[in-house]
Amino acid sequence: MRITNEYRDANKRLHEINPKYGSSSAKWAPKVLELVRSTGSSSVLDYGCGKGSLASALPDLDVREYDPAIAGKDAEPTSADLVVCTDVLEHIEPDCLDDVLTHIASVTVKAAFLNIATRPAVKTLPDGRNTHLIIQPQDWWRSRVEKFFEVVEWAPDRDWAVSTLVRPR
Repeated sequence: MRITNEYRDANKRLHEINPKYGSSSAKWAPKVLELVRSTGSSSVLDYGCGKGSLASALPDLDVREYDPAIAGKDAEPTSADLVVCTDVLEHIEPDCLDDVLTHIASVTVKAAFLNIATRPAVKTLPDGRNTHLIIQPQDWWRSRVEKFFEVVEWAPDRDWAVSTLVRPR
């Protein structure tokens, strides 16, 4: 299971009441454009796209969107050359993380770019929990990611996040 119904509903509510929740992916547009070029990708899947700011920032690219908590973006995604998953994995329910990583690997043709926060979020869910359900150090994340992907590049951002370029195994 990739998400429980209760958690999907909580995220839907947070997206409805907080216009900034799920809207930060546009800042990754230059990196995504660079990766599209360096990997020879012709399609991009924004996995956990939130409000869709990455696709809006890259209108000339084939950017597909998937988010199980956003109506109209919640259909099963099709494979893409490059999968982008930024500020998403730390929000996954811990018991669902392996299924989500398996799913990301299954829809990744050439490479995936992951950005993962390793500290608590500022935002909280409607029930009061921190929106980052998995707060773990970078080494923990690397060992999890390596179960599903070959790590091409691992780029820590101080001690609060990590960006990684991976290939499916």
